[in-house]
Amino acid sequence: MTEFPPLTHVALTVRDVDVSARWYEALLDARPVIDEDTDPDMHHTVYLLGGGTLLGLHQHQQRTSDRFSEFRVGLDHVAFGCADRGELEKWSRRLDELGIEHGGIKDAAYGSGLAFRDPDGIALEFFAPPAQG
Repeated sequence: MTEFPPLTHVALTVRDVDVSARWYEALLDARPVIDEDTDPDMHHTVYLLGGGTLLGLHQHQQRTSDRFSEFRVGLDHVAFGCADRGELEKWSRRLDELGIEHGGIKDAAYGSGLAFRDPDGIALEFFAPPAQG
């Protein structure tokens, strides 16, 4: 068997794609590479992240009013990789500038993380490996 393939995209279901798109555009400082209805029952907006990974926002015609919960079976959170803790500190300041609440940088033996949530409560994180040395 060859090496396991890399992750190419993550698709998140959102309640209101217009609200979420504005929020993600501010966070990512990017415009979508795809913004279309794929059929009468779904709209999707897709952003290109570093490393060629795609982040998609899907709004289904059939949907629930439930907010995201990492305690339900399925997705726990999405983490974006940072080179080091210094980069996390920059993202912490950027989140503050955007008015996005976060839990501050938490350090652990396995690395450091900066947790926050999108408008639907989807758990997101910036993560950096532990310092070497």
